[in-house]
Amino acid sequence: MGASGRSVAGKHILVTGGAGFIGSHLVDLLIAEHAAHVTVVDDFFLGSESNLAHARSRMPSLRILRLDAADERALRDAFARLDPVDVVFDLAVIPLPTSLEKPKWCFDTNVLITSALCEMLREGRFPTLVHFSSSEAYGSAHALAMDESHSLEPLTPYAASKAASDHLVRTYAATFGVDALVVRPFNNYGPRQNDREYAGVIPTLLHCVFEQRPFAIFGDGEQTRDYIYVTDTVRAVVDLYGCPAARGRVVNVGSGTEISILDLVERLERIVGARVPIEHRPSRPGDVRRHRADVTLLRDLVGFEPQVRIDDGLAQTVAFYRERAVSRVEIG
Repeated sequence: MGASGRSVAGKHILVTGGAGFIGSHLVDLLIAEHAAHVTVVDDFFLGSESNLAHARSRMPSLRILRLDAADERALRDAFARLDPVDVVFDLAVIPLPTSLEKPKWCFDTNVLITSALCEMLREGRFPTLVHFSSSEAYGSAHALAMDESHSLEPLTPYAASKAASDHLVRTYAATFGVDALVVRPFNNYGPRQNDREYAGVIPTLLHCVFEQRPFAIFGDGEQTRDYIYVTDTVRAVVDLYGCPAARGRVVNVGSGTEISILDLVERLERIVGARVPIEHRPSRPGDVRRHRADVTLLRDLVGFEPQVRIDDGLAQTVAFYRERAVSRVEIG
C-alpha cells in the first residue's frame, strides 16, 4: 500500500497482456492483494491460458477477454460491457524479436494500444493508467547506472515504439492532468516467460541445455543486462501504483546490477550441472551493449529492494522449465 493509502484491494482491475509472462504474475499478485475483480485482455499472441491457471484457481470469477488491445473499437466495446474499471495495467505488447521481422506492424500495434488507452483515460472511461515501458527505450548505456533522465535512443523498431508510447503517456499526464504512471522494467526472468517463438534468452538457453544443442551467443557475450525476477517487478509496480509521488512519473524497475551473457551461461551451467555448448554468431543490429538500472528513484518512492537473488531466481526458473521439458517428453 502506498503512502496515500491507495491499494488494489477491493478494486476492479483490468490487465492488458494479462495472460503473458509478467502480466500473469501481476494478476496473481492482484488476487493475493484482494482485488475485487480482475479482467484480463489478451489476444494470446504471446500469452497462454495455462499462465492463468493459478489465478483461476484463486479467483474463479477471473474474466478473460480474447481481443486485440490495438483494436480501439473492440476495446471500447469491452469497456462498455464491463463494470466500472478502477485502474488499467497495460502490458500488451508485440515483442522486440518480432520487430526485426515485422517492424511496421510491431511499431504501429504497440503505439495504437497506448494511444487508445490514453484517449479512454482522458475521456474518463477509467481513472488510472499504469503503462509498462521497457529499458530498451534507452538504447545502449551512455552512463552506468542508467537513471530516468538517460536519453532515449532506441535501436530497434520495438524500442522506438516503447519510447514513443512513453512520450505519449507523459504528454497526456502533463496536458490533460490524467493519473498515469510509466514503469520502465529492465530484463525480467522467471517461470512462464515465453519459450516458444520469439523466446527470451533464458528460456532459449535452457531449451538448448535440455535438448543438447548449441546456444547462439551474438557477439562476444560480454554484453550486459540488468536481470530482475518477475515477482520483484510486479511487487514494485503495485507499490508504485499506491504511491502518490509516483503519479505522472517514469520509474525504472530493475535490480541495480548487471551481468554479462557469458556470466549468465556460467551461472546456469552450475545450477543445471551440465555444460552449455556455445555457438558464437555475429552481433545483431539493434543489440544494446550495456544495461544497468539506477533504481534510486524506485527506492526513494517505495523503499524497493529486490527480494529474489539472481542465483535463487535462476534456480526457480530452471526447475520450472525442467518440469515443462519433462511434461512435453511424456506427452510426446
